Amino acid sequence: MDFRVAVKAFIVNEKEELLTIKRRDNDVHKPGVWDLPGGRLEHGEDPLLGIQRETKEETGLAIDVLNPLRVHHFTRDDGQRITMLVFLCKPISTSILLSEEHTEYAWTPMEMAKEKLTHSFHEEVDIYKKHFSKHF
Repeated sequence: MDFRVAVKAFIVNEKEELLTIKRRDNDVHKPGVWDLPGGRLEHGEDPLLGIQRETKEETGLAIDVLNPLRVHHFTRDDGQRITMLVFLCKPISTSILLSEEHTEYAWTPMEMAKEKLTHSFHEEVDIYKKHFSKHF
């Protein structure tokens, strides 16, 4: 069975904007979709180090990992089964340099995050608003 552990960074800046990145149009999994930074871990990789590595590779950002937000399981479009760990993070740096895997990025106001992201990350937005937001 093809199974992997993946991590995603729910990165919120001081304005309570969420970093969203757009997958390239020819991506194998969810082409052209707005996503969160992250990806699959190397076998045996520490999830906290993996989320920092993946975020740096995809966006150039250094991050602080604050809290786990959610764990969920799904099967990718290519058939790979994934257990995903989503972590609340804050950016340490501010300069973004996207990898070739993505075509755009945006700091999305939290109240618009569900409109931009696929439904698979709506629960993270709700958890953030309920437990971590300063304004809700």
